Amino acid sequence: MHAYRSHTCADLNKTNVGDSVRLSGWVHRIRDHGGVLFIDLRDHYGITQVLCDPDSPVFSEMEKVRSEWCIRIDGNVKARDESLVNPKIPTGEIEVFVRDLEVLGASEELPLIVFGDQEYPEETRLKYRYLDLRREVMQKNMTLRSDVIASIRKRMWDLDFREYQTPIITASSPEGARDFLVPSRLHPGKFYALPQAPQQFKQLIMVSGFDKYFQIAPCFRDEDPRADRSPTDFYQLDMEMSFVTQQDVFDTVSPVIAGIFEEFGSSRKVDNPAEWPQISYQDSAKWYGTDKPDLRNPIKMEVVSEHFKGSGFAIFANLLEQEGTEIRAIPAPTGGSRKFCDRMNAFAQKEGLPGMGYIFWRDNGDGMEAAGPLAKNIGPERTEALRAQLGLGTGDAAFFLGGKPKNFEKVAGKARDVIGEELGLTDNDRFAFAWIVDFPIYEKDEETGKIDFEHNPFSMPQGERVGSRR
Repeated sequence: MHAYRSHTCADLNKTNVGDSVRLSGWVHRIRDHGGVLFIDLRDHYGITQVLCDPDSPVFSEMEKVRSEWCIRIDGNVKARDESLVNPKIPTGEIEVFVRDLEVLGASEELPLIVFGDQEYPEETRLKYRYLDLRREVMQKNMTLRSDVIASIRKRMWDLDFREYQTPIITASSPEGARDFLVPSRLHPGKFYALPQAPQQFKQLIMVSGFDKYFQIAPCFRDEDPRADRSPTDFYQLDMEMSFVTQQDVFDTVSPVIAGIFEEFGSSRKVDNPAEWPQISYQDSAKWYGTDKPDLRNPIKMEVVSEHFKGSGFAIFANLLEQEGTEIRAIPAPTGGSRKFCDRMNAFAQKEGLPGMGYIFWRDNGDGMEAAGPLAKNIGPERTEALRAQLGLGTGDAAFFLGGKPKNFEKVAGKARDVIGEELGLTDNDRFAFAWIVDFPIYEKDEETGKIDFEHNPFSMPQGERVGSRR
């Protein structure tokens, strides 16, 4: 028999009843039922219940075992009584009676509990990362990450892409964040940079005549922490293709992404990749308030400035006299209650805006009427024109934000997401993708007046005349 195990803690079932087995793993939980010790033994693959009664030659040793000790046990597999079968785990039909025990690693009292759903502060989790990573949710996350990367590689290989590793130490180049710098031993006072993306090297690969390149590439960026990234680096699917159009890239990549989400998306519906919309950056910002819209939410914002020019609502009317301003409406089907409207107004204030104007439509017994402060100020004709443009009716509402789009679009996008979730409009059983195109390459800093890159400078500008010499 192997020195540590004959099976994993997920292998055993009724077909193994009567077998002599050896298991190694961590003590997940201990229970003492009338002098009989029950231990859930855990390894990477699963959990097996082992038990030790006072007749066992190692009972006194087993009594000393504590949570998260690493142990090896030898024992015999027996079937559980039908009333004690646990259908939630693969080994739930059996248990192992312990006849021998070896403690591979004892542990002191733990600063965090591995089993259960208890949450701990991030600082505690990072300090005791070796314990945090033992938790089931983290084990599943790490396994999922590995499986997703393996699936991406296979799909790219099947499309005749080849994977090439690019250097980690490089020269600094303009990107979207600050560089991590590494001092040079041979050139005192000079520094290398860790790549924010493998941009320069992959371009070198392509101009050298390679046709299709991909890499699961590390990207090092000295930027403020984000909820979905580590504070120093992340990995991305990086790829290049020769002699292709933008549409060729879309047609190649879309099925790869769709396939990954179909494989690992917990049976949620994935939109047909051939039907993914292509939305310009400008339209995405106008309709959704972001360049990464949640299209599971059907709400689309609309520009409604014309209805407020010269209106009785002085705040918006005066605002529209300034250059570069507009009024944007966020429709809220079924959101037509004052309570909901007040809640969304408070949301906008929490996000740093004075508030959001709103109108909601209700049945007054004689028909539909518009309510809310905006409706009173702009009058019934303008209110009806707004309702018609937005396609709303009784029981619906609309929220309004105004000013220069860059000053309110981010909050408007967040409000759209909140409205979609709270009103049950967002389809959480679906993945909805889109290609956002025509990103601006430059932006003007309104404070300094300087022009700077808004996007990776290696991106190809649009337009046939760009770069032509005459």
